[in-house]
Amino acid sequence: MSTGDMRHLGDDPATPARLRRIPSRLLSIAAAQADRSVSAGLAAADAHKWHYAVLAALDDSGQASQATLSRRTGIYRSDLVSVINELAGRGLVRREHDLSDRRRNIITLTAEGREQLSRLDHLVSALQDDVLAPLSPAEREQLVGLLTRLVQHHAT
Repeated sequence: MSTGDMRHLGDDPATPARLRRIPSRLLSIAAAQADRSVSAGLAAADAHKWHYAVLAALDDSGQASQATLSRRTGIYRSDLVSVINELAGRGLVRREHDLSDRRRNIITLTAEGREQLSRLDHLVSALQDDVLAPLSPAEREQLVGLLTRLVQHHAT
């Protein structure tokens, strides 16, 4: 990559070439930029990436305890409580005591939550198109495959 190509990554042209060639550094810069872009896009729709994650997890796998949702989404349990509070306050999820264990809550997606998820699905797709704009569809697919392999490798 040339110095000019690096500017879109938020890198300074004076950055030493050896730093500009470190894959983990490039991944970090690209991830930070993608996160900022997606977070800003969701914020404009009065949403957060964790809102999307919880709604998607509930839609894909059905109702769940807060502990299960934490594992499915990677959101810390302590953070998840406030996310669920926000979503429940908006009528997007319902929190009920588990009949088999009154200490545990079961979270369920509401009809309003499904409608919001549909809107957010379209928004997230458009945001991904923006983040990955320089890549062809084949390159996007390849990138997802490569990143998936890295994540799976380091998860073990």
